[in-house]
Amino acid sequence: MKTILVTGSNGLLGQKITENIISKKQFILIATSKGANRFLPHPEYIYEPMDILDPENVKAVVEKYKPDAIIHTAAMTNVDTCEANKEQAYALNVTAVQTLVSVCEEWQVQLIHLSTDFVFDGAAGPYDELAATNPLSYYGETKVQAEELVKKASCPWVIVRTILVYGILADMSRSNIVLWAKGALEKGEPINIVNDQWRMPTLAEDLAEACLLAVAKNARGIYHVSGKDMMSIVELVKRVAAYFNLDTSLIREVSSESLNQTARRPKKTGFILDKTIVDLDYQPHGFEEGIALLEQQIAELAK
Repeated sequence: MKTILVTGSNGLLGQKITENIISKKQFILIATSKGANRFLPHPEYIYEPMDILDPENVKAVVEKYKPDAIIHTAAMTNVDTCEANKEQAYALNVTAVQTLVSVCEEWQVQLIHLSTDFVFDGAAGPYDELAATNPLSYYGETKVQAEELVKKASCPWVIVRTILVYGILADMSRSNIVLWAKGALEKGEPINIVNDQWRMPTLAEDLAEACLLAVAKNARGIYHVSGKDMMSIVELVKRVAAYFNLDTSLIREVSSESLNQTARRPKKTGFILDKTIVDLDYQPHGFEEGIALLEQQIAELAK
């Protein structure tokens, strides 16, 4: 049975990977994150505090557990925060990746590196894995630089690019567009939503499954992982509202420019999923299917 070490295990994707491994018992899990564990302690996995900005700490943890694969989910992903705090964004999104690459090369560990649709400029979406990158934001730039480090690595590697991940946890450090829109509309709050950006939102469970499939199948190379439905951001929010019978008149359509956000966003991304479906047997949920699972989880957490 392969041993997988996960960075950023306290995050949404990290906790979904933990849930998957505990339920399916296909792998041995070493969950790592900075600080205390936010997932419920469980005999089926080990939690080890690890700071990805401390190379000696990373090396010591990898040497201790000798994993077969590392799934690297930890990153600074807030696009505007990256634009405003470039030094910190570079440290978390590039320097930390170099540390992991070096350790994986030394021990010949398979590295599964999480990346983003924001490596593209949004002029010609949806994209396949061979499309040329051209980021519009500093966040996108750091992720391209990290991808280049991974591509040059002498260890086995996989780059998993994804889009607009949504889901729910018992203990969440940050929200996502589905939960934010649902919460605001339930309170009767008007919300401004852009009508000139298009995405393929990704259920966190689907992304977790794809990462684990990449390990199970000894995958190599770049894979695009998202939901299967393309939609504008405003359509996404309207579909959330429709599912939960919320008031769509509270949704105000605005242009991207009117928001005056610090970082530029690509207009239309989206992925061509054929390679991932064929190579990894990836089977993404439809958007309403994902929301239905989310609704079920919300009900369970409320008990």
